[in-house]
Amino acid sequence: MADVFVSYARADKARVAPLVAAIEAKGWSVWWDPEISPGQEFDDQIDAEIDAAKAVLVVWTPTSVASRWVRGEAREAADRGVLVPVRFELARLPMDVRAIHTTDLDDWREDPAHPAVLECLNALAAMIARADAALAAKKAADAPATRAGKEAASFSICVLPFVNMSGDPEQEYFSDGITEDIITDLSKVSALEVVSRNGSFLYKGRQVDVPKVAHDLKVTHVLEGSVRRAGGRVRISAQLIDGTSNRHVWAERYDRDASDIFALQDEISHAIVKALKLRLLPSEKKAIERRGTDSVEAHDLYLMARQTYVNNQEDLRSAQAIVRLCTRATEIDPQYAPAWALMAMGFRSLREWGVQSEDGMAAAERALAINPDLAEAHAVKAYILLMKDETDAAAQEIDIALKLDPESYEANRSAGRLNYLLHDYETAIARYEKAVSLMEADLNSAGMLIACYKVLGNDAGLRRSAEFALHRAEGILARDQNNSSALVYSAYALASLGEGERAKTRMNRAIVIDPENWDMRYNFACALNCYLHEQEAALEMLKPLFGEITGSFLRYLKADPDLKSLHGDPRFQALVASAEARLAAAKAGVPPAPETA
Repeated sequence: MADVFVSYARADKARVAPLVAAIEAKGWSVWWDPEISPGQEFDDQIDAEIDAAKAVLVVWTPTSVASRWVRGEAREAADRGVLVPVRFELARLPMDVRAIHTTDLDDWREDPAHPAVLECLNALAAMIARADAALAAKKAADAPATRAGKEAASFSICVLPFVNMSGDPEQEYFSDGITEDIITDLSKVSALEVVSRNGSFLYKGRQVDVPKVAHDLKVTHVLEGSVRRAGGRVRISAQLIDGTSNRHVWAERYDRDASDIFALQDEISHAIVKALKLRLLPSEKKAIERRGTDSVEAHDLYLMARQTYVNNQEDLRSAQAIVRLCTRATEIDPQYAPAWALMAMGFRSLREWGVQSEDGMAAAERALAINPDLAEAHAVKAYILLMKDETDAAAQEIDIALKLDPESYEANRSAGRLNYLLHDYETAIARYEKAVSLMEADLNSAGMLIACYKVLGNDAGLRRSAEFALHRAEGILARDQNNSSALVYSAYALASLGEGERAKTRMNRAIVIDPENWDMRYNFACALNCYLHEQEAALEMLKPLFGEITGSFLRYLKADPDLKSLHGDPRFQALVASAEARLAAAKAGVPPAPETA
């Protein structure tokens, strides 16, 4: 099966051939010109190929828009979310695909470097990267579990994101949180394999064909539902569907007081186990019912913080919000371990931003004192230890976290950072690849993959990662055009792809929006130095950092391969020495020297 399926009218073959060549030059396989005669065999092969393709390129021309085959293939691709349309001669698009961005190629002149073609190729790269990430997540879900007591599963399930029916977009955190809780609960059942959160959330906001979802993810069952919360009441509708027959195995609607949410979630999980006639071990029943807190209010605050973290973990305001929300949650329930761990992640981010706050270690230790088996708490502790340059202790915590939960996003991200700092770039790549497959908003790991492939001289890997990072950042910018983190990583990705002018335009815009963001300046300096080879501009970008940079970040900067060509520059060395002197004086309690005119 091919990476890209090309849908077009046979009369346009000569026009399509150069475009196919540009796609194949990227190393992707293409299905477009079958050497079989039309008939049932032909139809069956088309169905199989379009179903398996990671992306579908539809070539609209005045001829193809009249083809019911091309229109049907376009609808199929749009429903799957893998449609990349291009157009010639300003062909009038079919009504049902007009809302999808279409690239005009009339003046591309068969130049694979033409901006319009690059836009098309970037879109295909994003689709292929997303499909590869989903496949990796699925393989991980299908792999034999490594946790103690996990038995071979006879059933598998995808929990689709529950639809927010509250009429208030701000309630999205609650419906997503309910979905995540059910995924977590069901993953504790040894006889049931569960698709990861990131795999199921690929379908968020999309109309889905349940049998197709089951086929694509190779699961036996699909759970879908909706959540409505208003006036102190919560209504949840859920239905378990057989992925092969599309038959409802179980369905129920619950209308309860909002304070009954925990009991309601337990009922749903137990009902699914019962409907599938699975055996629930006593330890599994106990694990499902263990939620970390009995306080609905604390749990609600945690869900808000978790949604903030998932949506934008690379933002100063988000980190501050996470700390405030988790602080309030732990005031309500001091024994809420996941809230303490998430608070530690917020503090960690604040410290990375140079904010004079706690580093998060106390919160991580508190989480571990309550629940020593919480993988995320071990992982965030490891990250904080790395910031303190305590590599061996960090490695021990990462080993524990990965043994507790190999699917933990935090554990894989921390492992990626550890191996990057140890210059084990191959292992870092494996961990960062896993991390981006587990968290859809993770821009940092996507950017680190670019840096790893650059060090290894793997141009294909670098380009693939850069296109993936750019697509992910562009998706965030489509919702929030002033998102500073998305601007940072999109500029870095553009620079690594050789699109210097676009990268610098993003940089200039970002600095105007957020001039005091020294983490942004650092990443821009890396892009300017490593990919655009503008050392003077990189030094100017770095200068303001050295008056505020933390000790842990200074150690990172001195070893960063993106800045390697600057390390021997006397001006760079002077800036480093000045920062080291400032940090040493601060550690010794010496007040800073007064400013001179």
